[in-house]
Amino acid sequence: MSQHTHGTHRLVPSPAGRIHLVEQGSGRLVLLVHGFPESWYSWRHQLPALASAGYRAVALDVRGYGRSSKPADPAAYRMLDLVEDNVAVVRALGEESAVIVGHDWGATIAADSGLVRPDVFRAVGMLSVPYAPHGGPRPGEMFAKMGGEEEFYVSYFQQPGRAEAEIEPDVRGWLAGFYAALSADTMPGPNEPDPHFVTRGGTLRERFPAGRPAWLAEADFDVYAGEFERTGLTGALNRYRNMDRDWEDLARFAGEPLTVPSFFAGGTRDASTTWLSDAIDAYPTTLPALHGSHLLEGCGHWIQQERPEEINRLLTEWLGALKD
Repeated sequence: MSQHTHGTHRLVPSPAGRIHLVEQGSGRLVLLVHGFPESWYSWRHQLPALASAGYRAVALDVRGYGRSSKPADPAAYRMLDLVEDNVAVVRALGEESAVIVGHDWGATIAADSGLVRPDVFRAVGMLSVPYAPHGGPRPGEMFAKMGGEEEFYVSYFQQPGRAEAEIEPDVRGWLAGFYAALSADTMPGPNEPDPHFVTRGGTLRERFPAGRPAWLAEADFDVYAGEFERTGLTGALNRYRNMDRDWEDLARFAGEPLTVPSFFAGGTRDASTTWLSDAIDAYPTTLPALHGSHLLEGCGHWIQQERPEEINRLLTEWLGALKD
C-alpha cells in the first residue's frame, strides 16, 4: 500500500487478475466506478468529500484501465465480468455490501451491478448516463443505422484496432480533444459538426475542438495522459466491443426496473442526457426507488469534475438519506 494525497492505493485480487483502487475514509463502503476514457482519478474531488462525510470511499480502475489487469481476450470485458470484479472488490475490502456510484460507462456498470447482484450492491448512483432497461433491438445493428451518411462513434469504436490506429500516434492530443468535445465550455456549437459522429473513412479527431476545458488543470491532464500512454486504449475500447454480448448475457433482465434505491445526475449540455431524455422521463417506472434525479444547468459530460462541489453535495445528501 502507498499513501498519496488522494488516499491509500491498493491492489486486490479479482477475476480479471487484479483491480487497483484508491481508498479514503471509514464507514459504509461507497464504490466509485469511472467511465471512458478515464481512471480512478476522475473521483479525486469525491474521495475526500465522501471520506469527510463519514464514508469509506473507494475509487477503482476498471478492468482494462490504469493499474488493473488487462486480459487479452476482448470478450473478457463483458458486463457480467465487470460486475464480478466489483463483487470481488467489496469482498477483498472485507465488506458484505456497498453503495455503488458510476459515471458514463461506470453508470451502466453500477446499474447492472445493482440489477445482477442486489444482494451486494444495496444502492446505485448514476452520473451522466441514465438508466434504461435491457432489451430492445441488438445494439450493434441499432448503432450501425444511427449515422446515416456518417458513422456513430460507438460503431467506430466497435471495430478492433481501428480507433487505436487513430489514437496511438498522439494519445495526449487525442484525449485532450475528446475531453474538450464533451465539456460545456469547449464543446462544438450547434452549427458545427457533431463530434459523436465520424465522416465515413475519416477520424473522430478531425471534429475535436482545440483548447483545454476549465475543469482539467494541466497537472490533472498529465495523470490521464500518462496512464493511457502507458496502457494504450484497447482495454478501454473493449467495453464498446461487448455491447452485443451484454445484450445476450443480460436478456433475462429485459424490461426490468432497477429496484434498489437509486440516484441520478446529468448535465443539460450532455448528449448522454438529451438523447436519452425518454429514459429519464420513464424513471417513475424504471427506477421505483429513485431518491432524486438532477439535471445541472449548463453542465457537460464530465459532471463530477465540471461541478465537483454540487455533485459532492447531492451525493452526500442522497447517501445520508439511505436507510441501512
